[in-house]
Amino acid sequence: MIIKKIFPFILLLFLAGGCNQSANRKTEPPVNTDQKPRVAIPEFNSDSAYSYLETQLAFGPRVPNSKAHEKCAAWLNEKFKPWAPVVIVQKGRVAAYNGTMLSFQNIIASWMPETNNRILLAAHWDSRPYADHDPDPVNRRTPIDGINDGASGVAVLLEIARNLSLNKPPIGIDIILFDVEDYGPPQDQPSDENTEEQWCLGSRYWSNNPHKQGYTARYGILLDMVGAANATFLMEGVSMQYAGDIVRSVWATGNRIGYSSFFLYEQGGYITDDHGPINKIRNIPTIDIIHLDKNSQTGFFPGWHTLNDNLGAIEKTTLKAVGQTLLTVIYEEK
Repeated sequence: MIIKKIFPFILLLFLAGGCNQSANRKTEPPVNTDQKPRVAIPEFNSDSAYSYLETQLAFGPRVPNSKAHEKCAAWLNEKFKPWAPVVIVQKGRVAAYNGTMLSFQNIIASWMPETNNRILLAAHWDSRPYADHDPDPVNRRTPIDGINDGASGVAVLLEIARNLSLNKPPIGIDIILFDVEDYGPPQDQPSDENTEEQWCLGSRYWSNNPHKQGYTARYGILLDMVGAANATFLMEGVSMQYAGDIVRSVWATGNRIGYSSFFLYEQGGYITDDHGPINKIRNIPTIDIIHLDKNSQTGFFPGWHTLNDNLGAIEKTTLKAVGQTLLTVIYEEK
């Protein structure tokens, strides 16, 4: 049964195209990870990122077709405008798993749009309409705040956008906030009705209809669930399949600058997430920095798809680890 992002780690290996590796296999760190050019790296401000989380929370659950969703989209658009030379809002309608037509907005900010030498950074900004993994069955059709699952990645990318406006990057950057990632079937739907194509509708649409004709990038980095305390980022399976060299490079950067407790050299499961359509449809090698917990029953952080996915789950140190690693990756590019 697909439950949105992850199968149980062992089962998934049998369903993911014949991979013979153990889901929790240790991956040796690369050698010479300290050999990097000395360049000025902006400082990621975790307090600033946290304030963007608080603003997203204030709108309420950002479920498509809701007023909160509409208000948050307008705020994100206005937030990017003074920071990015180009801001595009890609609007449309897509059908949810149950036939409901959902209005979506993919929000795209670009720096150095004239160059073809560019990378893509992404997160999803919508929140789940169901707390379908909540321990209390009464809550399982209640929308969630989605502060870690969605909003944390957005907050990190907003703080990166602010830094890009102050410090010209060495390459072109596109930040895409995808919509309608988390409107898949509740976990109690029959398994034959719960398929990968019913998730990640905004990124699936964009991958087939990019904001710029023929758009491509050297590689992409997706952020999902990057704010919880004691987060562990394993080397996710789809990322390793399509962009293993990028995974290893980003993990080496995180380890080199002091975040080895977050970026673990350990194989994770195969996740259905927004990087899937980007890899498979758009053919841009894209990785997923996502909190995976092999000791959790769901495979994710404890509050995943519950009403506990709120500000209480967030730790500024995790936001800093991810944000500083991404800024280092960006400004050490050529």
